[in-house]
Amino acid sequence: MEFFRIRKDIPFMKYALYFNIISLATFLLAVAFLVFRGLNFSIEFTGGTLIEVSYAEAPAVDQIREALTKEGFADAQVQNFGTSRDFLIRLPSKGEAQKSGIAERVMAALSAGTAKPELRRVEFVGPQVGEELASDGAMALLLVCFGIIVYLAIRFEWRFAVSAIIANLHDIVIILGFFAFFQWEFSLPVLAAILAILGYSVNESVVVFDRIRENFRKMRKASVPEIIDNAITRTMSRTIITHGSTQMVVLAMLLFGGPTLFYFALALTIGILFGIYSSVLVSSPLVMYMGVSREQFIKPKKEGVSEDGAVV
Repeated sequence: MEFFRIRKDIPFMKYALYFNIISLATFLLAVAFLVFRGLNFSIEFTGGTLIEVSYAEAPAVDQIREALTKEGFADAQVQNFGTSRDFLIRLPSKGEAQKSGIAERVMAALSAGTAKPELRRVEFVGPQVGEELASDGAMALLLVCFGIIVYLAIRFEWRFAVSAIIANLHDIVIILGFFAFFQWEFSLPVLAAILAILGYSVNESVVVFDRIRENFRKMRKASVPEIIDNAITRTMSRTIITHGSTQMVVLAMLLFGGPTLFYFALALTIGILFGIYSSVLVSSPLVMYMGVSREQFIKPKKEGVSEDGAVV
């Protein structure tokens, strides 16, 4: 389905070098933020205490935060959990000495007001568990990247596989750079969003790569830049429809999903925006620079055999 059709191919590859310079500068900037500022890991990675409480009547979140701040928990994270009456309180690790009585102190602080909460559960996440989650998350990213490379190399050609994974890693690093620069909390939902973006971005790359391969067979007299320009231009309507509808859903989560879904939706929003850019203006120029050619997709004609394989 197409909402519009562009009659004349847009010369994207004519400005490919400028796009790549912008991409490289953005990538290096994100790496610098990661190196010098680092990520603000949540307690799933650093260790801490997780407390779930429930109220008979829904209080204001600011009242809970204020009560915890007075008790000395200024870095406590409070968010709704399920309903407006249930809350999840996350407290960073403060050492083994405070672990035993931290739940009692929290409940005493919350009970000082008019509303009396009910303690539902208390969980302690140790630093060792956090390190294990971090290593498992990194391994998941590596396995996803490896799977993408193998899939694209089998379906297309190794140049397409390398270009796509560079473009996807470009998206991941930029997302992490945003989280490092603004010191947004990096939690397990954010890691899940990054893994989702990997699959989402490669889908767009596959669509463009499919059209490039098809153009090599149809546009016999066209140059490689013209073939790539035509592939990107002919898929633009599909790109706008797909990414636009997806972005509307993600923005709904971002604006109305509350604190629980906020950083998850934020990571998806950044990833979708840069995924469009990288799939079109990073991976495609890289394929061109790596020397893709018609001969890699069309077998040379054998003497005495026509193009459709019939003996002449």
